[in-house]
Amino acid sequence: MTRLIIDAHLDLAMNAMEWNRDLSRPLDEIRNGELNLHDRPDRGKGTVCLPELRKGKVGIVVATQLARVRPSSYTPTAWNSPQQAWAMTQAQLSWYREMETLGEMVQIVDLAGLEKQVELWNDGQQADEGKPVGYILSLEGADSLVDIDYLYRAHSYGLRAMGLSHFGPGRYADGTKTAGRIHPQGLELMKAMGELNLILDVTHLTDEGFDQALDLYEGPIWASHHNVRKFVPNQRQLTDVQIKKLIGRGAVIGGMLDCWAMDIRFIDTVSDPWQLDIRLEQLVDHWDHICQLAGNPHHIGIGSDLDGIFGTEQSPWDLNSIADLQKFEAILQRRGYSESDIDHIFHGNWLRFLRNAWKK
Repeated sequence: MTRLIIDAHLDLAMNAMEWNRDLSRPLDEIRNGELNLHDRPDRGKGTVCLPELRKGKVGIVVATQLARVRPSSYTPTAWNSPQQAWAMTQAQLSWYREMETLGEMVQIVDLAGLEKQVELWNDGQQADEGKPVGYILSLEGADSLVDIDYLYRAHSYGLRAMGLSHFGPGRYADGTKTAGRIHPQGLELMKAMGELNLILDVTHLTDEGFDQALDLYEGPIWASHHNVRKFVPNQRQLTDVQIKKLIGRGAVIGGMLDCWAMDIRFIDTVSDPWQLDIRLEQLVDHWDHICQLAGNPHHIGIGSDLDGIFGTEQSPWDLNSIADLQKFEAILQRRGYSESDIDHIFHGNWLRFLRNAWKK
């Protein structure tokens, strides 16, 4: 029997709206419809859609809104004003709402909704193919918040997690591939987030920004999609000191499956996962390291990022779709993880975190 999986980072709405993918359709159909498109490297190679999520029993996801403001060059579209970026996030929100209307997805905003979704996906009497995928709404990078008042508007429609930064320069904090501190307006934004008990996602913060966040933010903190700097020594991954700080805060770190975050040899748009023999098992090396630092398996989970501007050309070669996350069960068993450990990694750690964060 397949285990329930929680994936803490998927850019579903960005794919739907900016890639023009109907994620309610079968994966082969989506891929075949893109065979003559060459505007992006992952055309015809996507790994995520709602039927594949159900096939892999990925019953709960943290799903993003994402819209950057110039001068960012790290997303397909960088908008010229915060108002335009906000409008794009609202288009993405509308897509999630349409999926709810179709019965494809259901939004989770509180503990009661979370427990209801867990019960549904653990109910073996109903076929998984007919179950809605539950989503917790997260904002990846705060650029689109025109001002702090917009955070309250977002919270009212169900935003429950947020990162201040993404790649490059940001309006509230600079992010991956830059250096520097959280901006003064970002510090004010964190105060408002604390009032709302929003989860602060430290993914994509600079090293200085990470330290500020851990020192100043009193609300719940997680790292939705992060690997280990010991194995991939660039600023995008977590140092041992950072990992220990997150463990001390009760955080969970989601392992991501972008090859360049798994193996230092991989260069995106250049390398081939087959030639470098990058397999799913390599992520377990990252998890093992975190477990050694923690002394237990209670701070790791899945934050695959599988639809984060890449497809099979930049994923482990033994993964064809997100349903293959279930392959981690056999891999973890071979590596000596117990059945209880695997349940923690697949869903239990994220559930414990959310229950603690939302019990107020």
